[in-house]
Amino acid sequence: MNKLLILAATLILLTACSPEVGSQAWCDKLKDKPKGDWTANEATDYAKHCLFK
Repeated sequence: MNKLLILAATLILLTACSPEVGSQAWCDKLKDKPKGDWTANEATDYAKHCLFK
């Protein structure tokens, strides 16, 4: 049971490590991602935070 809790906690911590929307790291990450794979929200946020600062 303890191993399961440790695994769950590790997964939660690792998924929380994505860059904050609008940060320079997030803009760079999205710039490298193929445009066809962007969601509508990502495209809107990219334009708002990375292009029209």
